[in-house]
Amino acid sequence: MKEFYKYQGTGNDFIMIDNRDKSFDVKKVKTLCDRHFGIGADGLILVKSSAQADCFMNYYNADGTVAEMCGNGVRCTAKFFLDHIKSGAKEVSIDTRAGIKKVVCNEDGSFSVNMGAPVFSHADFPKNSLTLENISLEFVSMGNPHAVGIVKDVSKINISDIGPKIENNSHFPNKINVELVEKVTDSHFKVKVWERGCGVTLACGTGACAVYAILEKENKNLGEITLEFPGGNLYLSENNKGEIILRGPAVCVFKGEMI
Repeated sequence: MKEFYKYQGTGNDFIMIDNRDKSFDVKKVKTLCDRHFGIGADGLILVKSSAQADCFMNYYNADGTVAEMCGNGVRCTAKFFLDHIKSGAKEVSIDTRAGIKKVVCNEDGSFSVNMGAPVFSHADFPKNSLTLENISLEFVSMGNPHAVGIVKDVSKINISDIGPKIENNSHFPNKINVELVEKVTDSHFKVKVWERGCGVTLACGTGACAVYAILEKENKNLGEITLEFPGGNLYLSENNKGEIILRGPAVCVFKGEMI
């Protein structure tokens, strides 16, 4: 039997497995993430050894596809690593398909991670904005591709309907994540997410960074802002190198054994 743990960050939930012994069969990912026939999760993370960092985050979407990066997932990986492998540390270096991320454990129990600088020109999306499903979209990569649209009232848009249409649009050769954003105040925004390979999720860490990048592009010197997702709040800021800092919770929900 293989032991697993369930972690969540602002409602974005993950099956976490210590796979340093390389014993887990990745063919099981889709079944285990199924909320009716499996454990249920937005994704599955295999924590592996890394020669360059404390560990490697091997991340899979709920549909079994590999993802380059996950902001909520990397915080949960840090929490898992501190809970089960190296307790007492205040900082964890995590190797990902989008490079090594430094995650800091804050005194309030939240985790901050330097997600790097946004990339506005990429083969995964067009150089210019596009209007799709009557929404003007801007594009950015945070290690994975995102389409961000500013809307007047996010509650009036059915992202379950338009999300898959945008994700699978022919303009995006590797599909794309979608974030819809409503301004509440200059430092508070509401966000809905459609994640590539997952569908509607309660939050998205790289999506939060993508939103910040687009907002910062239009309005310089934002400072720290609050992004309100259905699963809770994430806090975004930028350092003096133009790198985005993501701050938020990471919580262990339960543990179990797969038979």
